Amino acid sequence: MKKRARLASVVGCMMVLSLSATSQEGFRFNGYAVTFPSYLRTNSTIAPLFGISENQFVDVTRVRLRPSLSLWDNGYFMLEYEVNATYSSSSLMYQNQSVNHSRQIADLSWTAVEGSQWNVLHFIDRLYFRQSTDFCDFTIGRQRISWGTGRVWNPTDLFNPLNPTSYSKIEKDGVDALLAKFVLGNFSDISVVFNAKKDFRDNNYGVRIRTNVEGFDLSAMAGVFDKRIVAGADFAGSLFDAGVRGEGIYSTSKDNSASNFVSFILGVDNQFTDKLYALTEYHFNGRGTSTPVFYDLQALLRGEILNVGRNYLVAQVSYLVHPLVNAFLSATRNLQDRSGFAALTAIYSSSDETSLSVGAQYFYGTTFTEYWYYPHSAYMKFDYYF
Repeated sequence: MKKRARLASVVGCMMVLSLSATSQEGFRFNGYAVTFPSYLRTNSTIAPLFGISENQFVDVTRVRLRPSLSLWDNGYFMLEYEVNATYSSSSLMYQNQSVNHSRQIADLSWTAVEGSQWNVLHFIDRLYFRQSTDFCDFTIGRQRISWGTGRVWNPTDLFNPLNPTSYSKIEKDGVDALLAKFVLGNFSDISVVFNAKKDFRDNNYGVRIRTNVEGFDLSAMAGVFDKRIVAGADFAGSLFDAGVRGEGIYSTSKDNSASNFVSFILGVDNQFTDKLYALTEYHFNGRGTSTPVFYDLQALLRGEILNVGRNYLVAQVSYLVHPLVNAFLSATRNLQDRSGFAALTAIYSSSDETSLSVGAQYFYGTTFTEYWYYPHSAYMKFDYYF
């Protein structure tokens, strides 16, 4: 009942803001609706183990509402409220629409409908106040914090990085935090973050310094995340006609030195013509293992980690087929167990507000390799922004 009352009060706040829009010049309201009808095919070994059908039809539909209100000069309030509805022709194993609460101190979600095939979830993903001055931006509340320069993997993003295999996840989950960004000069700043845990014990802290030297963006970060001490850095710039980037961290635990690890990425991309763009990125995941029998699949299913192996390579190509049509091809491979997946997507942008996509993902690998567990998929995506 408390969660329902909390949700009702937020929805009521949105209605009040909407009604006052005519008298509030600083009021803004926008959002989007998106649906992902998909066909999933799980391999014949995995399906019976989890009690699911080998062939599934799944539809994930999202409506996201984003009212904001300017309170005074350079001070504004932002709210992003989302409704997720998921249908599956059989019991769901892959819950792409779930919310990751690991960086959220308050549970601002409510399951309106829950069943073996239907699930409707309401939640607040952004709820913050931001004040900007000449030397500092201060933000308090549930917000998006995204660090790093990688296009596919982000080792320095210790808040909520996106899983490269997920095609139906659009937004990074909000982080309940205090963020202060101090301007040090042109292209230079320092960010300080405090992210509380639910019991206010073992809280997360982080600091990131960023600058630009000879056209290269350079950053260094350090902090305590999930009771681990982490230090890292990233860079991005141009070399000849290509863009180059990299980032990495060293993570250590004072209680278990055997769990210390290094993770990093190196990437390069290039706009070859006005129609052809390509990138490649290598990822070393020091938290993983090179032996499939030791893969931490439970942590992967819980969303605590994104990969279980150690060495990865991805190549992506996009081509502008028509002024309104873009095609994307991506291939990702675990270099040690030789499993991987390929993804093909075509996007038709009929207007600035709408687009239609069709795509497919094909996973391959021998039994018990990393990407052997994933289902093949074919999907459509329709989105409308307002």
